[in-house]
Amino acid sequence: MTTAVEPDLRRQELARFLRSRRERITPEQVGLPIAGRRRTPGLRREEVAQLAGVGVTWYTWLEQGRDINASEQVLQAIARTLRLDPHEHVHLFRLAGAPEPECEKDSQVITPAMELMLKKLEPYPVAIRNARCDLLGYNRGYTWLMGDVGAIPFEDRNTLVQCLLNPEWRKRMLDWETNIPRVIASFRAAMADHVAEPAWKQLVKRLKAESPLFAELWPHHDVNSEPIRTKRYLHPDVGLLQFNFTYLYYGRRSEITMSTYTPADEETAAKLPLVFD
Repeated sequence: MTTAVEPDLRRQELARFLRSRRERITPEQVGLPIAGRRRTPGLRREEVAQLAGVGVTWYTWLEQGRDINASEQVLQAIARTLRLDPHEHVHLFRLAGAPEPECEKDSQVITPAMELMLKKLEPYPVAIRNARCDLLGYNRGYTWLMGDVGAIPFEDRNTLVQCLLNPEWRKRMLDWETNIPRVIASFRAAMADHVAEPAWKQLVKRLKAESPLFAELWPHHDVNSEPIRTKRYLHPDVGLLQFNFTYLYYGRRSEITMSTYTPADEETAAKLPLVFD
């Protein structure tokens, strides 16, 4: 009896959650024109369905708590349309009975002890990533080096996405042309363990559509698991910086890594900020 009741309660909670998120978003926020008077706040169901690319009837049933299954791709589309933050994103997947989205699931790996390590290693830049290149954690030194990471939308906080699609990152990475093919080859090597996972396939699909270089190199099937040990950056305020990289893995089988950027020369060390605002 309990097993029959719990799914129904979860579906009803999902319905209430979707309605509450839909009602807080205005048409202006998603670029829709206001036509006539609205009887309810926020978006209409058909507008959410249209923006998410799903059927109106299907989405209506989801909001009514009916016994239907939603794919991970559909849930991702709804999460983007409703502008869910990382915690709401995870909550949506749990209520729908789907595996937690990869980047949000991994972000829970960042423990208070790891946060302390990020802070204590300043002013050295430090970043924590998963195998898919999602940026799970970083310190103020990393933000000083790469720009305002916090301003990047959560779903775009992926170093491969930023390296290929963010012009500001490309300007700061002096050896971009040499290193980016190796980065793509390393990503393909890592994907061997994740070829069937939607999050990985969606990332490849996006990069093939938005990055001509990725679309050109991906069919070559080049693989390279050797990390880049030294990198050069051009900081807008202090000029040339050279760093050696150290990669720390969280356990023998973990795919979560902490990358530390230590100065490769005295000039770089002297340019690092002593304090942060």
